[in-house]
Amino acid sequence: MVQTGAFLFRNLRLLDPRFDEARGGYEVLVEGGRIREVADGPLSSDSATVIDCGGRVLMPGLIDCHVHCMHSEVYMRRMEDVPLTLATARAAVRLRSMLDRGFTTVRDTGGTDWGVKAAVDQGLIVGPRLFIAGRSIGPTGGHSDGRGRTNSGYPCYCCNAFANLREMVDGEDALRRVVREQMRQGCDHVKIMVSGGVASPFDPLESLQFSIGEIRTAVEEAEAFGRYVCAHAYSAEAIDRAVSNGVRTIEHGNLIDDARAELMAREGAYLVANLVAYVAMKERASQYGMPAEMLEKNDLVLDGGYRSLEICKRAGVKVGYGSDLLGALLEDQSREFSIRTEVVSPLEVIRSATTIAAEVVRRPGQLGVVEPEAWADLIVVDDDPLSNIALLEGQGAHLAAIMKGGAFHKNRLA
Repeated sequence: MVQTGAFLFRNLRLLDPRFDEARGGYEVLVEGGRIREVADGPLSSDSATVIDCGGRVLMPGLIDCHVHCMHSEVYMRRMEDVPLTLATARAAVRLRSMLDRGFTTVRDTGGTDWGVKAAVDQGLIVGPRLFIAGRSIGPTGGHSDGRGRTNSGYPCYCCNAFANLREMVDGEDALRRVVREQMRQGCDHVKIMVSGGVASPFDPLESLQFSIGEIRTAVEEAEAFGRYVCAHAYSAEAIDRAVSNGVRTIEHGNLIDDARAELMAREGAYLVANLVAYVAMKERASQYGMPAEMLEKNDLVLDGGYRSLEICKRAGVKVGYGSDLLGALLEDQSREFSIRTEVVSPLEVIRSATTIAAEVVRRPGQLGVVEPEAWADLIVVDDDPLSNIALLEGQGAHLAAIMKGGAFHKNRLA
């Protein structure tokens, strides 16, 4: 049963990511879906239900900046045999599992439309807050083009979920129209492909996709609508082409170099890394049908992912949390925390999934913090994740409570 109303959290340690540690003595009052008061001493309320946290750690809900809610197969060609109705039902299960892990907000970077977002907003599907890109956009033969060589095109979108996830377009005028259509469809950002990819059959990783003019066109149209462009990019040259022409966030960026990291820092661009995707694909994607040529490309970017975190840290690039897990690999969504701590500190990883991620989705001060007037998206962790980052893993087993918008999704503190 969903609990709503006013809640006063007591007997907790507060881990606001702007702190360097979890601090005792705080209390947090939630009313009307927002955080109303935060104090380092007692608070009072005549109407609030008191939630005794038992000394546990209260922190902001987590934000995953790179998910694909509708991508329910590891080997994406298999989505051709999935009707859109079945894909949507699978997405509902995937979304609920994300919220179960404490991700109260996710940014979908291709494939999820306004209908799924509206279903979550209306409570028809249980899941995190959704920021959507609609269809991923790429050129013919690029990372958005998963067709077999003998397939000249798809007859319709309704009976083939794969066709509904991605858009292939060539030329500035055609791209302008497609971006405008994405805006009409209620997208929060636009996703374009500017380099080759792992999970696409025929494009080399080092390939450069979309011309400079096409990239500029996408950025111009998105910004004219008050939105922004995120770009799939692996190589340093692809990152340069994107960021130099106004792209705001780079997805993956595994093969970045120092010069392009410095460029990103100067331009205020964000990197959204997702090392767990490559680890999980290396371990088990073959059993779900991913062919050897794709797994070979995966090996090429896996090692680079770790180096990209080091390079971006030196340059001062802000790095958001992403997972990018297809199909059954989604169960590893929280594993990114432990993987990243091989390179950066637990606090830095937590910030990537809270304060920095809130900047990526353009909601700083509303998400990713515990402060008055922020949305009441909160999790209560059994102990301090700064001491044991694995507490944020385990499919939410170590989360005593999960609150989204002032309503409990989970509460074993009552």
